[in-house]
Amino acid sequence: MKISRRLDSVPMSGIRKMFDLASSDSINLGLGEPDLAPPASAIKGMAEASAAGLNRYGPTAGILELRKAVAKRHGLGENNVMITQSGTTAIFLTIQSMIDPGDEVMIPDPGFVVYGPHTILSGGIPKEYKLREDLIPDVDSILNGITKKTKAIFVNSPSNPTGGVIDEETFKGICDIAEDKDITVISDEVYEPFVYEGKHVTFADVLDKAIVINGFSKMMAVTGWRMGYILASEAVLPDLIKMNYHICAGPNMPAQYGILNALPDIDVYLKDARNIFKKRRDLISKRINEIDNMSIIPPRGAFYAFPSYEPDIRSEDLAMELVKAGLICTPGSAFGKNGEHHLRFSYAADEEKINKGMDILEKVMRRF
Repeated sequence: MKISRRLDSVPMSGIRKMFDLASSDSINLGLGEPDLAPPASAIKGMAEASAAGLNRYGPTAGILELRKAVAKRHGLGENNVMITQSGTTAIFLTIQSMIDPGDEVMIPDPGFVVYGPHTILSGGIPKEYKLREDLIPDVDSILNGITKKTKAIFVNSPSNPTGGVIDEETFKGICDIAEDKDITVISDEVYEPFVYEGKHVTFADVLDKAIVINGFSKMMAVTGWRMGYILASEAVLPDLIKMNYHICAGPNMPAQYGILNALPDIDVYLKDARNIFKKRRDLISKRINEIDNMSIIPPRGAFYAFPSYEPDIRSEDLAMELVKAGLICTPGSAFGKNGEHHLRFSYAADEEKINKGMDILEKVMRRF
């Protein structure tokens, strides 16, 4: 059999690559998977829904009760909300819906690993834009990269891999570009609950210019449930629903009821989660900045540290040395060429693992 050229042209995720190479007793700071227990109400709601026989196909856009509950959190109507089978699926169906072959899509570099491949798999051409030194989008770089073929701009705040959180000025600059150039902003906001300084600025307030991707996997520590959602204008949402049908027919029914059951009290859960992740953020930032030839600006959001390092070694090679020593992380180059000479560590792991991981990092870095 012959695999399609478009699939053959995209690499496997650098995140998974390191994970697959590691031994079973390695310290895993590679995957962005919260180690917290999900809300008990979510598990209870899912189990009760399944026991009650809610295991059949459901609405392609998700159950109405959950759409209404999500809409209420964002000050929108249910006709602005579609529940999806994961945030990654939401990204893929959005880009599939919005671009034609040959269209260009602006993506952050460094940025999340699926933006470029999803664009290519949809027939588009990814074009990178730079981040500023504070790891948020460089508006001038976006503007300078736009051509007549540009159809969309990916924005991710809080950011994976950098932890950067955009400010009001950057938000306004991107909105102005979208308005002036008639370009759609695709805003990935799945880490929205995890902002430690400042506030989250959302493109949900400008759905005439933007489509917002969000999810429940990180919010409720249920990554295995694969549940996300999209916020879009009433004019665009029916087309996204049509694409969702052709991708997966509809989202997981019992999981939707679990999420619905947990949403009323989720802010209490998230406040505790933020406090835990902030302590871990402070710990890993301190440990990294104590290592010679490494530095990091403490990330303001998400749960990733993205330090730079000075030794003349490729990030993939350095990550491989760390894997051999028992620490899983992700090379910065997995997130784009501007991620080179960086490593990504997830601090969605307990403090004991973080300290053990940083001990390994410090030991390995002494060799360079």
